[in-house]
Amino acid sequence: MTFFGMDCTRRKERELERKLRANDREYNLSFKYATNAIKTSKYNALTFLPLNLFEQFQRIANAYFLVLLVLQVIPWISSLSWFTTVVPLVMVLTATAAKDAMDDINRHRSDNQVNNRKVQVLLGGKLSSERWMDVQVGDIIIVLLSSERWMDVQVGDIIKLENNQFVTADLLLLSSSEPLNLIYIETAELDGETNLKVRQALTVTGDMGDNIESLAAFNGEVRCEPPNNRLDRFTGTLTYDNQKYSLDNEKILLRGCTLRNTDWCFGLVLFGGPETKLMQNCGKSTFKRTSIDRLMNVLVLFIFLFLAFMCSILAVGNWIWELNEGSQFTVFLPRQEGTDSAALSAFLTFWSYVIILNTVVPISLYVSVEIIRLGNSFYIDWDRKMYHARSDTPAEARTTTLNEELGQIKYIFSDKTGTLTQNIMTFNKCSVNGKSYGDVCDYTGQRVEITEYTERVDFSFNPLADPRFVFHDHSLVEAVKLENPEVHAFFRLLALCHTVMAEEKTEGELHYQAQSPDEGALVTAARNFGFVFRFRTPDSVTIVEMGQQRRYQLLAILDFDNVRKRMSVIVRSPEGKLSLYCKGADTLVYERLHKSCTKLMDVTTEHLNEFAGEGLRTLALAYKDLDEEYFSQWKQRHHEASTALEDREDKLDQLYEEIEKDLLLLGATAIEDKLQDGVPQTIEQLSKADIKIWVLTGDKQETAENIGYSCNMLREEMNEVFVISAHTPEEVRQELRNARATMKPDDAVDDSVFLPERTVGNRKEVVSDELVNGEYGLVINGHSLAYALERSMELEFLRTACMCSSVICCRVTPLQKAQVVELVKKHKQACTLAIGDGANDVSMIKAAHIGVGISGQEGMQAVLSSDYSFAQFRFLQRLLLVHGRWSYLRMCKFLRYFFYKNFTFTLVHFWYAFFCGFSAQTVYDEWYITLYNLVYTALPVLGMSLFDQDVNDAWSFQHPELYVPGQLNLYFNKPLFFKCALHSVYSSLVLFFIPYAAMHDTLRHDGKDIADYQSFALLTQTCLLVTVCVQLGLDMAYWTAVNTFFVVGSLAMYFAVTFAMYSNGMYLIFPSSFPFIGTARNSLNQPNMWLTILLTSTLCVLPVVTYRFLLIQLCPTINDKVMFKVRRAKATPPPPPRRARLRRTSSRRSGYAFSHTGGYGNLVTSARYLHRPAAARSSGLGQATGRPIMGGFSPMGRSAGYSPTGRPQNAKVQDVEVTSLQMYRTTADL
Repeated sequence: MTFFGMDCTRRKERELERKLRANDREYNLSFKYATNAIKTSKYNALTFLPLNLFEQFQRIANAYFLVLLVLQVIPWISSLSWFTTVVPLVMVLTATAAKDAMDDINRHRSDNQVNNRKVQVLLGGKLSSERWMDVQVGDIIIVLLSSERWMDVQVGDIIKLENNQFVTADLLLLSSSEPLNLIYIETAELDGETNLKVRQALTVTGDMGDNIESLAAFNGEVRCEPPNNRLDRFTGTLTYDNQKYSLDNEKILLRGCTLRNTDWCFGLVLFGGPETKLMQNCGKSTFKRTSIDRLMNVLVLFIFLFLAFMCSILAVGNWIWELNEGSQFTVFLPRQEGTDSAALSAFLTFWSYVIILNTVVPISLYVSVEIIRLGNSFYIDWDRKMYHARSDTPAEARTTTLNEELGQIKYIFSDKTGTLTQNIMTFNKCSVNGKSYGDVCDYTGQRVEITEYTERVDFSFNPLADPRFVFHDHSLVEAVKLENPEVHAFFRLLALCHTVMAEEKTEGELHYQAQSPDEGALVTAARNFGFVFRFRTPDSVTIVEMGQQRRYQLLAILDFDNVRKRMSVIVRSPEGKLSLYCKGADTLVYERLHKSCTKLMDVTTEHLNEFAGEGLRTLALAYKDLDEEYFSQWKQRHHEASTALEDREDKLDQLYEEIEKDLLLLGATAIEDKLQDGVPQTIEQLSKADIKIWVLTGDKQETAENIGYSCNMLREEMNEVFVISAHTPEEVRQELRNARATMKPDDAVDDSVFLPERTVGNRKEVVSDELVNGEYGLVINGHSLAYALERSMELEFLRTACMCSSVICCRVTPLQKAQVVELVKKHKQACTLAIGDGANDVSMIKAAHIGVGISGQEGMQAVLSSDYSFAQFRFLQRLLLVHGRWSYLRMCKFLRYFFYKNFTFTLVHFWYAFFCGFSAQTVYDEWYITLYNLVYTALPVLGMSLFDQDVNDAWSFQHPELYVPGQLNLYFNKPLFFKCALHSVYSSLVLFFIPYAAMHDTLRHDGKDIADYQSFALLTQTCLLVTVCVQLGLDMAYWTAVNTFFVVGSLAMYFAVTFAMYSNGMYLIFPSSFPFIGTARNSLNQPNMWLTILLTSTLCVLPVVTYRFLLIQLCPTINDKVMFKVRRAKATPPPPPRRARLRRTSSRRSGYAFSHTGGYGNLVTSARYLHRPAAARSSGLGQATGRPIMGGFSPMGRSAGYSPTGRPQNAKVQDVEVTSLQMYRTTADL
């Protein structure tokens, strides 16, 4: 039971171990496990009003205005009507409540959509489908699969999933439609990866198959770990038929996964709803506030103290005045009995001035801030340049309270897979027997840049070719057709040396299931060039070579691991020839080549350097023929080593080293780990804006480094890239210190960079920025990071990392991602942004000041937890450099101007108090006080805050350094606030004393006196309004028709309302409410009144103009310089120079591995990983004679788009949006 959202019941005891029994809801309900319903909303119909008001009045300002309202209903101290406070307070509360209600309604809709999804649940009961608990002896039992809502699923239920369905809850896999109880899942929702992963059920449960009666009779008991957020680990046991079976992560299906290429499977619900690992990773939503909000809270406290100080001075003044003049004044205004004490009068005066001077913190400030944030959020939603046409995904501001924080980001934490990359591997180039393939040349022999319009190779001669595969160099397919023996051997190796599984549910339609997309891309390339991997058994691999089906006997798989970095297979051809095929990192393969390959090695090395210079991931291919007698002996020793109880791994490694010798080099492949469009350019732009980018990825170190080089985070011209990979805390600490010593050789262990900062109730150390000579990068792996994040070493790690331009953390868990973000937030005075696309990024997204989710083809879990979302990483530069910078600039201008106009408005009351006997008399008309912030000055400042911009978006991209002032809080800070206050003091003095002096002993042109209170009030308030409008015009850098209309319209509105309220008619209707009868027409028709207005306004703005002129001339800011260039250009800036395709000259080669973990060779050879072959097979490349079809050849060449999910990756899409770079190119071509 909850009250106002707070848990009033005793908390559930912490769960130490989960116990459940299949098909026994009564037993499982006794543990009170969570159901499968999720709830992310905050309110319901009953709790919304009290809980929302409670939250709103936690704001100091709202509570302050509530106190003011109470004071205003006390007649002894109130000199203003109650409506001057209650109207704006109700408006603020209503507007905020409406926004909160809409946000929560959207959350309710999202929750209902998920909770009401349908899934088939195994139910047992009588004919009325009652539960097992209601079954009695003699009842007729039926078992059925019932379509139930997700929210009704409970722990212990058995559910059936079908192909392409989302996994309902965290399940123990029981059985599946595939051989050996295998299933394939896509984990895009969890980690953003689209390559399929394999799960396998226990044999004891898999034997039940889809037999409903057997599944209904299953009563196994599970004991496992309690709910947690570890996506990569699970421990538990299943007890069934008095036997205990071990459970691990390979038998578990997590909520958020998608079932792929599997007809059906059954699973037992272990965790439901909020207890699933997906929801556990979501963490608790925290209320995020911008740095300006935090600064505002401090400034509001200053303002309250200043208000109390002013009221105290005026109360003391009233006490002195009462002692000296009060007794004489009672002749004109008799006092009530009991109020003739000077002390009492001073006490009441203090509270009266609290009411009158409350406009130093106007409540309309908070209304305006919410409107500005909402408007800038709409700009993000409406931005066509952040719309991704291919996936039909617009940018979305999922929160309206953080826009200005986007203009202050210093650190970006990014995931890799699905965020920087597309998780698509493309076969780009290769080198075969010393000849490089993949480039397209013109008739002069010069290389031509490959675009989407470049002619493609026609693979129609191959009926089994993958239509998504794209290649542009026709010379390679010509070499295949001319039966070049080296080229044939090259592709034969690619078709045989792998652990890919082939699926052919319909004749001729092949789908490859690869443990990693890079291996799938290589097999797909071989497939299209005529060497089609068709299917496999535990002891054979069947391929179709140029139209002829051939079966190779698979004798051994020397599997890949992170140490070997290579993979080999030993096969026997149909002719009986024994061969070993090997592929792996070029450096390791080169060490095992025969001496006769020296010249070929030199040529291939040149090609590898060229491929690596383009950021491609390279792989060397080699082979050797084996002697039958030697292999028989080796095979026997291999069997003995594989069955050894001690040192098994070492013995196998020695055997692998022995046979992988004297290899003959075939060539090399070059695969592109395809980045998202515009990633290198985006990172380059953000780096110029002094934004540091850290990549936090679960991938292995080598993969992360390759991407770092591809996207220009790591560069060859860097002084050094430090790799931290130690295995003990002492070694990690030493490596960090060595790196720091390299960057700053003259810097000993210096603690001066740790600046203590006093915070509320605690003390923390702030790590300041340090200048280093040169540019450095840092790569740290997961186990080293675990030590680096310990309390005793975290500052060492942070200090070293912050001295580097780029940081890459590999093999990190979701928890470590959040810890890294929290570390930077805690010890750096900087704003952070986290961007990702999977559930493993959710904790990081929630920990950062700003969370951005990548939407589109990947999962939506990160998007649901984010503050902003869009489809491509490249949109981040527009979000920050344009929308973020503009939002921050507008908000700062708004606050500076708003405080100026309200301080000026209020301080005039302060000066007037010395001339009215400290009687709490207002200097303005009551209606003017009420309408000043709500009507007269509301629209102009909103116009500036919604439409103002120093330079347009194109200039913002050309000068990313314009972003730096936001990181340093240069546009609004405490010094600027106090400057604004001093400016208001000066303006208020001018606005009071100039009209006072002008009207003192002044006569009208007809000889009548005009120096009365009402005429003075009218003149002062008119001078004030004109002055603040002129000041607004000086602050505005970008005038639009709307801004002009708002400024002119506000002045017109003021005079129209003034003449209407001061008319005879209003006085006759409401005499007590409109006492200023005839003041406007009697005063404003005098020339000296208008001259006074002109003089006062000029004196108020003259110092501002002078100061700004001198500042621009003597000490111009980056904004001043760029705006000067814009004025000189007087037109849209010229397009940037056409950027050539980025080529990185490097000798560094990336011999990539085939997966993030060890290979699946054991599964392949043990018959535990196989699909059923198609019922009928043909070679597919020719007629029954096996002769290939050679007609219709149209050569072209490059890039094999391999997607393990079967999605078309390279299909040409019509009407795709034009990127900014393409737009500039198009403009230049016209």
